[in-house]
Amino acid sequence: MENTKSLQERYSPDSICFGCGPANPKGLHINSFPEGDEVVAEWHSEDHHQAFPGMLNGGIIGALLDCHSNWTATYFLMKRDGKDEPDCTVTADFHVKLFRPTPSDATIYLRAKVVESREDRATVEAQLIANEKVCATCLGTFVAVKEGHPAYHRW
Repeated sequence: MENTKSLQERYSPDSICFGCGPANPKGLHINSFPEGDEVVAEWHSEDHHQAFPGMLNGGIIGALLDCHSNWTATYFLMKRDGKDEPDCTVTADFHVKLFRPTPSDATIYLRAKVVESREDRATVEAQLIANEKVCATCLGTFVAVKEGHPAYHRW
């Protein structure tokens, strides 16, 4: 890994985002790290993240993929544009496919990479993996917001 601090810890330590905000005491606390041309994360669920005994809730899966993919886009756009600090990006669209139940007692691995970019946006493909099996995927588009947008200075 390129840095011991996650992207969230480095660039948005005061964020209250449910999925990735370090400052949200009830959030998921995703920690994303650049690794080559991908961004990766490792995550562990808690009992209240279950849909039913032993299985992760689909909404939690969606939040994990959405936030991790958004940070992948943010980091890519920052590096592509030669910036020291990232622009704030928001989700324009994301599509999650659930392939199998995700065990809540397994370590969850997230892998994402940018597959297309133009101007102020990036399209990201992501995977959620548990027990060495892809349980869900996501394809999403993430857009850098301009001044005046409610999320403009969120980190």
